[in-house]
Amino acid sequence: MNGSRLKQILSSGKFAVTAECGPPRGANTEVVRKKASFLKDCADAVNVTDNQTAIVRMSSLAACAHLMQMGIEPVLQMVTRDRNRIALQSDIMGAYSLGIRNILCLTGDHQTFGSQPDALNVFDIDSMNLLHAVRTMREVGTDMSGYKLDVAPRMFIGAAANPFADPFEYRVIRLAKKIAAGAEFIQTQCIYDMKRFKEWIKMAREQGLTEKVHILAGVTPLKSAGMAKYMAAKVPGMIVPEFLIKRMEGVPKEKAAEEGMKICLETIQEVRQIPEIHGVHIMAIEWEEKVQEIVKAAGLFPRPQPV
Repeated sequence: MNGSRLKQILSSGKFAVTAECGPPRGANTEVVRKKASFLKDCADAVNVTDNQTAIVRMSSLAACAHLMQMGIEPVLQMVTRDRNRIALQSDIMGAYSLGIRNILCLTGDHQTFGSQPDALNVFDIDSMNLLHAVRTMREVGTDMSGYKLDVAPRMFIGAAANPFADPFEYRVIRLAKKIAAGAEFIQTQCIYDMKRFKEWIKMAREQGLTEKVHILAGVTPLKSAGMAKYMAAKVPGMIVPEFLIKRMEGVPKEKAAEEGMKICLETIQEVRQIPEIHGVHIMAIEWEEKVQEIVKAAGLFPRPQPV
């Protein structure tokens, strides 16, 4: 199939499932292949993160190529922190030449939060500019300088959204800007505060945004009460309600992961009842072996086959 399977599934009105694969801090192909093996056949496409949390890892582009060799459709994550517009456009063309058809455009975490805080950043353009650049390359067939491309990279274009960061009113404004710039699908920050998430969806619906984009709700299974507390206290733009922390604390430690899985499944079932949600994005951080269990328990397996 030459086009994006993910796009085909979303366009046909089916509920999509995407997952996430973080490349290793090294060049070990087997790490990528092992993680990907847990995700094969239970996700329509798999995001490959781009030096997430500003920690040096195997490149997203290379890891995407490994996934394709395994018959898995990748979503190339691309951050603007580390490359100027020349390198970004070059990598987009290179990715398309390898058969990669999905891209998620991100600004990226600041390098001071990562493993090499003294590194110089680039931030030549931001995620909005990158979205616009990918759309221009695809639809106009030119690069950012106006040069005509021999083959236009026809990517299915995505962006991230965080309904939980402050100021809350700006969240929908930012969503609108990303859609206007070219985003066709949105993957959200992981959801624990369902009330706030539904309010964000309501605001987006009232502005007509949910009719213009496919929204995939982000979920991350909690492994422990400590993880819940850490995410609530240390992860910017993350809300983990106190009642969920108490729920995780209220079970024996050996049962905490099981309780976290239950919460994840409850979240999936709830977002499936929201008409404007077209899929779920499962971010099982270093817990990829649980994704198939989640998908099956949620009644989302087997995945639809491309036409």
